[in-house]
Amino acid sequence: MSELWSGITQAFWLIVTLNADLVEITLLSLRVTLSALGIACLISLPWAALITVRRFRFRRILIAILNALMGLPPVVVGLIVYVLLSRAGPFGVLGLLFTPTAMIIAQVLIIVPLITSIAHQSLRDLWVEYHDMLISMNTTQWQRVKTLLWDSRRALLTASLAGFGRGIGEVGAIMIVGGNIDHATRVLTTAIALETGRGDFALALGLGFILIALAIAVNLAIHGLSHTEREGRW
Repeated sequence: MSELWSGITQAFWLIVTLNADLVEITLLSLRVTLSALGIACLISLPWAALITVRRFRFRRILIAILNALMGLPPVVVGLIVYVLLSRAGPFGVLGLLFTPTAMIIAQVLIIVPLITSIAHQSLRDLWVEYHDMLISMNTTQWQRVKTLLWDSRRALLTASLAGFGRGIGEVGAIMIVGGNIDHATRVLTTAIALETGRGDFALALGLGFILIALAIAVNLAIHGLSHTEREGRW
């Protein structure tokens, strides 16, 4: 028990004193995940809206595939990205393997189906309400997409939050394509796994506390934005 409390105390001390390794790992984690989230949202949100307002062949099959990909094991995504970016792969000449860029690519592939599926469910409910009005106004397809995206922004923030949570907590794919290289591709999750294996529980706990704090902070930010929006409507 004394060792546990000692580890917790040391972990908080590392956070309070802004330990260099801890800060570097945290900033890299945020850079990778936020970059992946931004790219994923640019892909997922318009795509979800387009699937909602447009009818085409195999639409139901596409939606079913998106829902299925939400449960795709991250290590499989990591393996696919690894093969594509390895020297023998089609994109090996770019030299992206074991770089933050490779980690961003892997996270984008992981969270795009999740954000798209959650966003589509919200947009579909709104489309049922708006369908007749937008059709009667003779709006273009792009205008319908923009209207749905804007009026469902609170729900889309929730979808983005889910994507952030999935990305920031990912370890399998990141380990495969990033390599957990010190001062290069070591992020929160891979560092926690490494330091736990080494027996450095103080640093592992410190990184774990930061990971939990980030998740709580994002949830509070979304809650605050939603509360502000509700007040603005009254």
